[in-house]
Amino acid sequence: MTDVPTPEDSTDAGDEFAPFDDAELLADLTSEMSRPRPLAGEGADDVLLGDAAAVAAAEADVADDVAALLAERDQFKDIALRLQADFDNYRKRMATQQADEVQRATGKMAEALLPVLDACEAAFVQHPAEVEPVFNLLLGELRKLGLEGMNLLEQPFDPNLAEAVMHEPGDGAETVVSEVLRSGYTWQGRVLRAAMVKVRG
Repeated sequence: MTDVPTPEDSTDAGDEFAPFDDAELLADLTSEMSRPRPLAGEGADDVLLGDAAAVAAAEADVADDVAALLAERDQFKDIALRLQADFDNYRKRMATQQADEVQRATGKMAEALLPVLDACEAAFVQHPAEVEPVFNLLLGELRKLGLEGMNLLEQPFDPNLAEAVMHEPGDGAETVVSEVLRSGYTWQGRVLRAAMVKVRG
């Protein structure tokens, strides 16, 4: 038969749990409530101010880094521009130097051919029909390269273009070239060989 619990049994079972101490619980609550707490908004403001200061400091650091990078970029840009300018000047200088070397070499070749021109010119005086084609061909090719003969006959004497090796009296006050003894030539605008002339005046 099943036993029915009696009030005494209930009392005995309840002894297994510790009874609440109302006085101790009340003391704990009172202590917690009496602890000082910040006013509403004080802690939040402090946190926000701290965060704002940190953000401002970080932004300042980033701005400094960006400024440094921009300055470095400008420095490298200036270096690159100077290098480009130096290279352009070097290239122009080399091109000018090469052109001058070619001009000097061609001028030396033309100068070396001047005795040939003198011989052709002398032969032309004696045998114009036979020598004229060769003389004109040679002179024409040299003219393409910049050689020009001086036309000084009956022109005022210019010591920069001719050397007076003979002189004859004249009526005019101005000294003029009366005879060309040896032709003079210019090469691309400069005197390659001065003429030898006889002057009058």
